[in-house]
Amino acid sequence: QVHLVESGGGSVQAGGSLKLTCEISGSTSCRYGTAWYRQAPGKEREFVSRIYSYGVKMTADSVKGRFTISRDNAEKTVYLQMDNLRPEDTAMYYCKIVKEGGPGQCDTWGQGTQVTVSS
Repeated sequence: QVHLVESGGGSVQAGGSLKLTCEISGSTSCRYGTAWYRQAPGKEREFVSRIYSYGVKMTADSVKGRFTISRDNAEKTVYLQMDNLRPEDTAMYYCKIVKEGGPGQCDTWGQGTQVTVSS
């Protein structure tokens, strides 16, 4: 079973930066990529960025050019570098393992880390 722990959230002023970390522990027979999602109060959870097992990255238009996803395979850690933050980026940010192949089910969510951006 896989377990995810996010960290790195906090409060910053508009224009500031934060780097979120998603630490992956445990084992699975799945081949997976990792994604970041966010959910603001009163809104649905939305996709932010994803890195596939083979390295391709996808990023939502709302954060393109400001947010960068990366991965350290050896440390089983995924990062989200967030620059030029805006008040509308305020949300709980979640890490998720997304199954891409292999046996069994492995989609897993972390518990989230709060990001608050003030104007």
